[in-house]
Amino acid sequence: MSFSNSLYVLVLFISFSVRASFILLPMDETTQQNHLKAYGITYWCLDKNYKASWLLNYRGGSFLLPDAEEIRKECQIRGVSFEILSDSEEAKILDEISSPSQNMETVVLEKAPKIAVYTPKGKQPWDDAVTLVLTYAEIPFTPIYDEEVLSDQLLLYDWLHLHHEDFTGQYGKFYSAYKNAPWYIEQKKDAEALATRLGYSKVSQEKGAVAKKIRDFVIGGGFMFAMCSATDSFDIALAADGVDICEAMFDGDASDANYQSKMNYSNSFAFKDFTLERRPEQYEFSDIDMTSKRRILMDKDYFTLMEFSAKWDPIPSMLCQNHTQLVKGFMGQTTSFDASLIKSNILVMGTCELNGEARYIHGEKGKGMFTFYGGHDPEDFQHQVGDAPTVLDLHPNSPGYRLILNNVLFPAAKKKKQKT
Repeated sequence: MSFSNSLYVLVLFISFSVRASFILLPMDETTQQNHLKAYGITYWCLDKNYKASWLLNYRGGSFLLPDAEEIRKECQIRGVSFEILSDSEEAKILDEISSPSQNMETVVLEKAPKIAVYTPKGKQPWDDAVTLVLTYAEIPFTPIYDEEVLSDQLLLYDWLHLHHEDFTGQYGKFYSAYKNAPWYIEQKKDAEALATRLGYSKVSQEKGAVAKKIRDFVIGGGFMFAMCSATDSFDIALAADGVDICEAMFDGDASDANYQSKMNYSNSFAFKDFTLERRPEQYEFSDIDMTSKRRILMDKDYFTLMEFSAKWDPIPSMLCQNHTQLVKGFMGQTTSFDASLIKSNILVMGTCELNGEARYIHGEKGKGMFTFYGGHDPEDFQHQVGDAPTVLDLHPNSPGYRLILNNVLFPAAKKKKQKT
């Protein structure tokens, strides 16, 4: 063999031996320049049938992807920080994660979940944090509403988000402040027309039927995520099945006498023993919400994410992945949950230590799971009706928005056999 040929073989051997095999998307506080879009990259890879792993508690919950030119390019286009790893570097990281002394775990992500967002067709004078962050992270979703839910189209999806909806038929309890506002009048008229078209005499009955279809979606194995008023109004609608809790200005007739005593808490997902707010002029559904009970200044309003065993409790560990355990608080119609009204089988994943309120909770129902997240917008402390939507370019590393995206990617995780 000539010297030039020998040199070519040597260069080829060296190039193969140092060629990277993996891409790491670090998710720690200092390295990742865009945490939110990193989830979008991971989803994009799964959608293209690339293998991916979620490295729980490793550098803030990093993602491990195969090395491919198009993945590198996509990271560069979207402004996502990445590191190139050799086989030996990847093996060293996985070895560290698998050590019994480390609270870490590798979770294989199998396929991109099909995502639906339950949201009304018409424009409403507020914005939905989940829709904002899915759009920003470039994760595709399908908007659906009552027609699709009632015609069993939820079967097409793995993951469902509930927009800031009122499932009780009281139009968000906006009556006192906005009964004369054109958007409120139009929204009420549209809701009544939709209920009639779908065969219901009242909006409350139609919304109750929708809530039960969503319940069945979860029981059948779906994953449901809800924020703000969609959390407690959903549970109230289930507990009030067959009971008229709406006053005349909402549905044209009086509510049932003593309706509080007719609540069936066994029907609800997360909450028990709650007392409904009867006064129609009160912007509140029940005592589940802590908004009017809390006395916490804006600069002191934080909640702490619970720490779970990544190896033994991978589900809550996935849902709590973050680059900080302390998350800024934010308000909404339903800001947080009274801990004393949460069922004992529900996992509290985030609490405010100043008053013990729950901000972020998770549970199982049948074969499926759900997460409730209090507050309206993680980067807008007190979002008002009509306020401009949050510009996520200003918050690419938002810990509060990361919690939403943890839930989005969660159904992609390979189901492990229970340790019994």
